[in-house]
Amino acid sequence: MSRSWAVGVDIGGTNVVVGLVRADGGGAVALRSAPTASMGDAEGAVADIATMVDEVISEGLGKVDGRRRDVAGIGIGCPGPLDLEAGVVLEPFNLDWKDFPLRERLSAAVDLPAHLDNDANCATWGEYWQGVGRGVRSLVGVTLGTGIGGGVVLDGRLVHGASSTAGEVGHMTIDVEGRPCKCGNRGCLEAYASGPNIAARAREGVERGAVSTLSELAGGDPATITAATVYEAVVHGDAYAREVMEETARILGAGIANLVNILNPEMVVIVGGVTRAGAYLFDPLRAEVRQRAFPVAERACRIVPGELPDTAGVIGAAGLFLAGRQAG
Repeated sequence: MSRSWAVGVDIGGTNVVVGLVRADGGGAVALRSAPTASMGDAEGAVADIATMVDEVISEGLGKVDGRRRDVAGIGIGCPGPLDLEAGVVLEPFNLDWKDFPLRERLSAAVDLPAHLDNDANCATWGEYWQGVGRGVRSLVGVTLGTGIGGGVVLDGRLVHGASSTAGEVGHMTIDVEGRPCKCGNRGCLEAYASGPNIAARAREGVERGAVSTLSELAGGDPATITAATVYEAVVHGDAYAREVMEETARILGAGIANLVNILNPEMVVIVGGVTRAGAYLFDPLRAEVRQRAFPVAERACRIVPGELPDTAGVIGAAGLFLAGRQAG
């Protein structure tokens, strides 16, 4: 059993999830989750995450009569931009951290070696290694959450690029005069199709007078409409909410068509809570890709939801730590 485990840490704009993962795959055997906002600044987050790491190690190894020395190390997924070589979080758009040496701090806090990568890269690798992407060689991941991220696996290798920012699909420009984005640009894919921006677009329509049950579902306060509220309204037959969802799908489809044309992947995996919309999202999205992508590239590519909706980032972070260890 020696060195047969790794911890995955998935830091998102909304939640932090930590899990203990088998080196040979098979999912996470213990999980902890906490709101990112509850952790305060970066130093406070390290202290809280270290506690979560200790808890999942204790719980997970307790189930198999293992020992802490069986844990090889920690993989950390965090929103970028990052300096991967130095292990530093530079200035994420959805976290109030800046130039923070996360890898070093967390490694010291739990006395284990650590690897840092982009959170969307980790989710992509999780689906490639243990999820819906098993067996393919070229895959693009798109993560829909507080922001929109992505990852690119070509010929079995995760692509990082010249400055470790490859895969930032949420910041491709969809409309040159479009909505402002947190990154400082306008018209980014994220500015339309991330969870908060789906909610914002729906809320703007309600405030302009769109006939909808969204306000009612949000307790009478349009300010509390979320992407989940939009999905709930769609399921209940709300025509305006469905219009918002279909527009979101078309926008995502345009972005994914760009990826299909440029990278020619076997698969595009979409990960995140928005995928719960199922056919309401995927049918118009795939139709948009068929309309916009080169037919030969579109026919070669499957566009699918992930199989690891709650753990892709955790499993992928642990998997990237293990892959780096094996390569080293």
